[in-house]
Amino acid sequence: MPEKGWRELPIGGKILQGGNSVEYETGSWRTYRPVVDKAKCINCMRCWLLCPDSAIYAEGEEMAGYDYMHCKGCGICEEICPVDAIEMVLESEKDKIPADERGVKAIEEAREKAK
Repeated sequence: MPEKGWRELPIGGKILQGGNSVEYETGSWRTYRPVVDKAKCINCMRCWLLCPDSAIYAEGEEMAGYDYMHCKGCGICEEICPVDAIEMVLESEKDKIPADERGVKAIEEAREKAK
């Protein structure tokens, strides 16, 4: 199959069809990742509402973690959290934080730390 010439390539940055952002995993761009301490979280859902990547999981009316395949690590969730339940952690340090695959800190360890 011959390669496309420059005239056959779509213009860069052009969205050819709507609703396709879920097909593009952009989480690998991240330098920092958000981690939530559910012992502090009051489930106000400000993070969910303002996340520009729709990368925050909600179950019922509660924040349930992050979609790290789409989270770019912008830190908006950390900035708007009224109770400082969200911490931005360097990707290179993520294994040092007791959190599950959705970025929810282990509740038992979070409670111990709060004592």
